[in-house]
Amino acid sequence: ISNADGYDAEGSYSADGSEILFASNREAYSRTLSLAEQALFEDDSSYFMDLYVMDADGGNVRQLTRSPGYDGGPFFSPDGSKITWRRFNPDGNSAEIWTMDADGSNQRQLTADAMVAWAPYYHPSGEYLIYSSNQLGHANFELFLIDTQGAHAPVRVTNTDGTDILPVFSPSGDQLAWSTTRTPDGTSQLHIADWNHARALELLANSSAH
Repeated sequence: ISNADGYDAEGSYSADGSEILFASNREAYSRTLSLAEQALFEDDSSYFMDLYVMDADGGNVRQLTRSPGYDGGPFFSPDGSKITWRRFNPDGNSAEIWTMDADGSNQRQLTADAMVAWAPYYHPSGEYLIYSSNQLGHANFELFLIDTQGAHAPVRVTNTDGTDILPVFSPSGDQLAWSTTRTPDGTSQLHIADWNHARALELLANSSAH
């Protein structure tokens, strides 16, 4: 359903199935780049990755973000009014979690770890997000919760050496699935766990101001 020049990836549906979010560097192919931009593109084409939304049939494509660095991994909130994603800084050394309205307005940075925070996903209640970050050490990715306004400090969810990434909630919100290398041989496997929504809200409410 997409056929533009460039790299289109990381698509996700809205809850009602009417729209698809995705990341693309198509703008770098559709206009003449300056010499400085051309050098950046040749070094790392993901520098030009921005977020787009389109109707589920591929029509009515709209660009939502225009920022240097890699915008990717977008997901709609359960009610379709918000979008969350991760934004790498221009040099690609760190990433943070952001949210915005579904039309691209009111962009808000939620995390400020100066590390790599990525793979955000809304709880079906819409009251908070879960994401992965290596804020505790470069090779140690853990899962964290954060409220949708970024008002409170993130709450750590996992506590295991290695890599815990790509978390998603079940549609009912009572289970969590993610990828982890906590296996005996260190290979990446899927894990699933029960989720206590009330306890998550309690922990976030008691977390210090961010």
